[in-house]
Amino acid sequence: MAREILLVEDEPAIAANTTEALRRSGYEVRHFSCAQGVIESCQQRQPDLAIIDIGLGDDSEAGFGLCRELRASNALLPIVFLTARDSEIDIVSGLRLGADDYLTKNISHAHLLARIVALLRRMDAMRAGGEQESCLRRGDLEINQDRMTASWQRQPLDLTVTEFWILRCLARHPGHVKSRQQLMDAANVVLDDNTITSHIKRLRRKFQQLDQGFDALQTAYGMGYRWLDPS
Repeated sequence: MAREILLVEDEPAIAANTTEALRRSGYEVRHFSCAQGVIESCQQRQPDLAIIDIGLGDDSEAGFGLCRELRASNALLPIVFLTARDSEIDIVSGLRLGADDYLTKNISHAHLLARIVALLRRMDAMRAGGEQESCLRRGDLEINQDRMTASWQRQPLDLTVTEFWILRCLARHPGHVKSRQQLMDAANVVLDDNTITSHIKRLRRKFQQLDQGFDALQTAYGMGYRWLDPS
């Protein structure tokens, strides 16, 4: 069965071109030109991945709200922003709301398709995880790869797909510094340094919401990041 991609884009020409490129690559496409009706449609049938614009119709921030709702309804759905807006504020905002990737509309279809393949491949790898590595415990941290869940002090962490794989990469080898490139390789996605930094900051905030004294995720300046196991 073909993978289905949800595309939320209000510019007819861009929507048509993107839809054609996706269908040529074997994907089914469910297109919406506005946010209205998207959540209801996803509740009836979940897509395999969502691509959304920020500005939709007269609402310049509609995509942000939609991302928040999609993430709240499905923590594992890969979400990609595809937008003309390229400011750092918009990028950080999109990632904070739970997007796994943020792309601008000048990206080629080949590059877009490569990002989609990477995100879907990660989901496949998660589902095919071996029993020996299905559960990882590091002190108060517990990661279940089969279920793609993580908890801290027995409290669940609401992680995106990208955040999950970054955390798993760090926690597998406590004390070892992982470069941004190594984290990208672990997440099987191509991101720039600022985007990796945004994901790390968001991860820290999620831990600190559960534990104000959390300090296990540390920065090795000029080198990368590491997980320190207090045990």
